[in-house]
Amino acid sequence: MPSGQSLNDALLRCYAAGKLPEALAQIPSEVRRRTLQDWRNWMHPHQKEPAGSDWRLWLILGGRGSGKSRTGAEWIRLRIRYSNHPLRVALVAPSLQEARAVMVEGESGLLAVHPLGERPRYVPSRREIVFDNGSIAQLFSAAAPDLLRGPQFHLAWCDELAKWRYAEKTWDMLQFALRLGARPQQAVTTTPRPLPLLKRMIADPQTVLSRAPTIANAGYLAPSFLGELQRLYGGTMLARQELDGELIDDDPGALFQRSLFDRYRQADPPPLSRIVVAVDPPVSSTARSDACGIVCAGLGEDDRAYVLDDMTTQGLSPSHWASRAIGLFHARQADVIVAEVNQGGNLVVEILRGIDPAVPIRTVTAMRGKYIRAEPVAALYEQGRVSHVGAFPELEDEMCAFTASGTRSPDRLDALVWALTELVLRRRREPRIRTI
Repeated sequence: MPSGQSLNDALLRCYAAGKLPEALAQIPSEVRRRTLQDWRNWMHPHQKEPAGSDWRLWLILGGRGSGKSRTGAEWIRLRIRYSNHPLRVALVAPSLQEARAVMVEGESGLLAVHPLGERPRYVPSRREIVFDNGSIAQLFSAAAPDLLRGPQFHLAWCDELAKWRYAEKTWDMLQFALRLGARPQQAVTTTPRPLPLLKRMIADPQTVLSRAPTIANAGYLAPSFLGELQRLYGGTMLARQELDGELIDDDPGALFQRSLFDRYRQADPPPLSRIVVAVDPPVSSTARSDACGIVCAGLGEDDRAYVLDDMTTQGLSPSHWASRAIGLFHARQADVIVAEVNQGGNLVVEILRGIDPAVPIRTVTAMRGKYIRAEPVAALYEQGRVSHVGAFPELEDEMCAFTASGTRSPDRLDALVWALTELVLRRRREPRIRTI
C-alpha cells in the first residue's frame, strides 16, 4: 500500500468503490489500526486545516451533515495532541445543551474522535474537558455572552454561529478572550445565514474560508436522507442554504426583509406594559406534521413591540407543546396566551387548561389567508415599530422566505402574527377574538 497523501487518496478511492475492506486487509494490523485512527487519512479537502499561521479565523460553511462538527472536533484534537504545552480552548455553541450534545458527546464530538485510550475527561459541573497533557476546553453558551468576560484562550471552536441568539456580542467577547500564545486562532463551523457578522467574517483578510455541500459527505450519510431532502427541498432557496451551504441573501419577493431585523435589533427590551404568548397549534403531533408555533412578545412603554422568545417545537404531543407554552407564559410573567383554534377548536383550550386551569386564554380564528394576515405585521416592521431582542434564526429565516406564492406552512410566523396583532393591531381594529 502507498503511504502519506497517496495512502489517503487510495483509501478514499477504495471507499468510494466499495472495496475498503479488501484494501485494509492488505495492511499489517498495527498499521491498519493507526490508519483507521488517523483522521488525516479520511478527511475531505474542505476539512483540512489551512496552511501557515497568518490567519486568525477558519470559517467552515457547510450544508447539513457535511462534516462540519467532525472538522471542528478533529482540529481541536490535533492542535492539543501536537502542542508542546497545555492549551486553553473555548467551545461556544448556541446553548450549553447543544455544546454538550454536539461538540462534546455527539457522534462527531470531542470525546468520540479520540481513541478510547486517549479520550479526555468531561467534567459537567465545571463545563470543562480535561486532556492528558493538561489542556482544558471550556463550554460556553451564546445565550450568555458575558460569561466570556475574564477567561482567556489560545484557541476557540464556535459551532453553528448562525443560530447564536446574541451573535454580535458573543463574538466580540470571544475576541477579547483570545489573547494567549503567539497567534490565537479560531474555527467557526456553521450552516450559513445572511447575517452581517458572517458577511464581515468572509470579507476579513485574516479569514480562510472553506465550503462544503451536504453531498460532499454523502458516503457517511443514509442515502434515503439525501434523497428525501432533495425531493422535498430540491431547487429551493432553503436547499441552497441548508444543503449546499450557500450564503443566500433575502428574496426580494418576500414579505419581510432581514435588514429590518438587524436595524432595530436590541440586546434587552425596555420596561414592558403587556406581554403575550401566542400559540399556533398543529393538526397532529408526528415528526412530519407542522410545527407548533410558540412566540412571546411584549409591548414597550415606548409603544413599540419586542419579540422576546421563539419556543416553536415539532413532533411533540399536545400536552408537551401546551406545557412549553404555559412554562413560557409563567417565565415571562405574561398577561395572556393567544391561541389559534382553527385546527383544534375547543380542544386547544382544553389541552392548555389541563396543564394550568388558571391561565388566561384568548382564542383567535383565522378568517383570511396567512399572507393577508401577515401584511399589517410586515408594515409594523417597515415603520420601525418592532424589535427582535436577540436573534431568532429559524423564525427570521421563515419570515424572509415567506412570499405570496409560498406553499409551506409558516408556523413560527403565524404565532408571531397573532402575538403582534394582539399587542398592537387589535387596538386599531377588533378581530374575531374572545377571552376565556
